[in-house]
Amino acid sequence: MCDPILFVPGLLCTEALYAPQIVAFADRPIMVANHREHDRIEAIAADILKHAPERFSLIGLSMGGYIAMEIMREAPERVSKLALLDTNARADTPEQTERREFLIKLARERSFEKVPELLFPGFVHERRQDDHDLKQIVVEMASDTGPEAFVRQQTALIHRPDARPRLHEISCPSLVLVGDGDTLTPPELAHEIHSLIPDSELAVIEGSGHLSTLEKPDEVTGALRSFLKNT
Repeated sequence: MCDPILFVPGLLCTEALYAPQIVAFADRPIMVANHREHDRIEAIAADILKHAPERFSLIGLSMGGYIAMEIMREAPERVSKLALLDTNARADTPEQTERREFLIKLARERSFEKVPELLFPGFVHERRQDDHDLKQIVVEMASDTGPEAFVRQQTALIHRPDARPRLHEISCPSLVLVGDGDTLTPPELAHEIHSLIPDSELAVIEGSGHLSTLEKPDEVTGALRSFLKNT
């Protein structure tokens, strides 16, 4: 019996972020984490662990990666394999916090519909800027998330800890994956995580931006399938 897979979505994202992978791994138990109820990464991770299987393979993209790294700090013995996609182990920079506070203000001033429009260019590869179908998925995920949850998520990201000092403690098999055109969490950040997690694997997806699971679903699914084999 294969371990269940626990997917943790990114900021403003829902299970639709992993739709291609959920279909591909339909032969395994799958859970998609709820990361919308709390405004601190530690609380989100603790709540996810309350509802998660006793042991699972953990996959997180972007904010989901931040949460996954916190789960590894809180309950490493429960994770059989770890995949960190298009994410960053560092704390928020002042510039990032300023941007988040601007977006929080928009959401609170009843201009939430502008948020996915502003975020989309950074979410995808430069060649996907005019991809209407992909943009529609992003807009729908944002609508399903809603402004209140978005504010909580952004607040959690502002206050997230620097995960780098603890990455050397991760002992389970680990994959670090990134799109070569990811401008939000560029490949150099993935290389940094890879260098800090002992014996981790690194995969760079050509022609993909930040939302690699949707932009290059076949390539990402293939990398995950190879990594998760025999678990």
